[in-house]
Amino acid sequence: MTASIVRKARQIADSSRFQAFIFGVIVFNAVVLGLGTYDGIRDEFGTALAGLNDACLGIFVLELAIRITAYGRRPQDFFREGWNVFDFVVIMAVFVPGVRENATMLRLVRLLRIVRVVSVLPELRTLIRGMVAALPPIGSMGVLALLFLYVYGMLGWILFGDELPERWGDIGDAMLTLFTVFTLEGWNEVLYEAMEVHSWSWIFFISFVLLASLLVINILIAIIINAMEDAREAEQREQRQRLIDEADEAGAEFDPHVETARRIAALKQAVEDLEEQLGIEAGEQMPKPRVSTRGMGR
Repeated sequence: MTASIVRKARQIADSSRFQAFIFGVIVFNAVVLGLGTYDGIRDEFGTALAGLNDACLGIFVLELAIRITAYGRRPQDFFREGWNVFDFVVIMAVFVPGVRENATMLRLVRLLRIVRVVSVLPELRTLIRGMVAALPPIGSMGVLALLFLYVYGMLGWILFGDELPERWGDIGDAMLTLFTVFTLEGWNEVLYEAMEVHSWSWIFFISFVLLASLLVINILIAIIINAMEDAREAEQREQRQRLIDEADEAGAEFDPHVETARRIAALKQAVEDLEEQLGIEAGEQMPKPRVSTRGMGR
């Protein structure tokens, strides 16, 4: 494989237009699959829809070949990244013996090709990566929420168990009632029923809503935001490492100062474009306000 072919494949694979084209093909394939769910359309245009699905598959296979070719003499490095493995499995699964003969399996494989939109869009990859990274702390958050439900459930059973056995008759019913309150769905009805038993029951519910609902949700949001930031930093580190690997493969030394200068130049160009859009020329100064001297000598 010549260096020119590898260079050209790398340019195509890294091109934003190529990625936008693949994204459009995925969306088009999703539309075709959706049309196939209508009996009338499937009966009349079933053959055409199958041909369009095969055409989309051919484009995806060609895309996969270009991306693997971009790795040059080390095509095995393509499989070092999880998203690449996902794309390869989803695209090539249709060629597994027996899949095309099984209508259900074939539909599932075609459906998985639509899920590839996650691997095509970098922001979605960061989102999924952040969600996966947030699972362990979210599990701890779930234990805390369960603790709130249990403690307040026991307290609700003590306070309202005898008068309102349908909602607070045992710990299971009490926790289920509090879960309804936790979702803030119809919790005012539960509150009014409890206030008929004890007029000060609002203290119980307001404290639960503040501690369980608002506090837990805010902590959950903070966990997700931190996970997203970590995932974004990890993506940037991996991108930087890919640049280093490509430079090493090309026999050049990666210069971080050159990369920093390139980013600064791009930022300056963006600022100049923004100034031009706002009608502000570079170096233009705002007129100074005039200070009236009338009456100062009096």
